[in-house]
Amino acid sequence: MKKLRTGDTVVVITGKDKGKTGVLLKVLSTVQRVVVADVNMRTRHVPKNASRPGQILKYEASIHWSNVMVLDPKTKRGTRVGFRIDENGKAVRIAKKSGEVLSASKAQPAKKKQAPVTQTTASEKAPQASQKGPFWKKLGFGAAEMAERAEVEGPTHMQEDHTVPDQLERQTGRSHSRGS
Repeated sequence: MKKLRTGDTVVVITGKDKGKTGVLLKVLSTVQRVVVADVNMRTRHVPKNASRPGQILKYEASIHWSNVMVLDPKTKRGTRVGFRIDENGKAVRIAKKSGEVLSASKAQPAKKKQAPVTQTTASEKAPQASQKGPFWKKLGFGAAEMAERAEVEGPTHMQEDHTVPDQLERQTGRSHSRGS
């Protein structure tokens, strides 16, 4: 059974974002890491190209799951998670401090109002939780997008003949054998 689930409200207990609360956007159980909304924010500068302008993207990086605790719904503080069998014979998660049953609400984090900027952020372009995969594929660096960009109309420098012409043998007064 998993103690942390997507949609849980957690509090960060150590690190540079200690004390911040947020909703779990993703649980990466194979590497024991979680992605929490508005925690461990990173900045990526994406250069411009022919199809879009340059951007400064902000996104959430993962943190180790030992650095977060589930928020107790009764006491509003971090708590450990336990399990109990309910009346239907099904295992449910409970908060160890208060004994309350924990249910992962699939609520997304509230969007903060920001001053208008000329660059778009990753959250404005596409919600992080709805798309899976690396951020560069979300930005259009995937194979399908590259193939679309490769289809350029009209002659380009890539369609010109760049072969090297055959070089003529050099005529020298020396012979090709040594010592003669």
